Amino acid sequence: MKVGQGLGLREKFNESKARKWMWVGLVAVVAVQIYFVQELLAALILFTGLFAVLAIAAGVLYLVDRAGQWGLGWAAQHSRPAVQLARRGWAAAEELSKKPFHRPRSETAR
Repeated sequence: MKVGQGLGLREKFNESKARKWMWVGLVAVVAVQIYFVQELLAALILFTGLFAVLAIAAGVLYLVDRAGQWGLGWAAQHSRPAVQLARRGWAAAEELSKKPFHRPRSETAR
């Protein structure tokens, strides 16, 4: 081979083939990396949605619990008059049941 002649046809073919496979390999590496990024983003979106659903459920349960506590406090505060009325009625019924239904020295009707 002469010094000034450059690469022959065979060397050019091998070099272009190697360059082609280098680009194919580079594209494959980028594609694999993009695939993993897509997988990670999909997993992130799924777990974010699951976390949001669980957070909303926990929030609803918390609000139901707080509303129940408030309702019990309100009922305890407003039921005092009804409880007092029921106690007075019970006491009146007991007192009435202790009294005889007829006069002590009366006779039964024939």
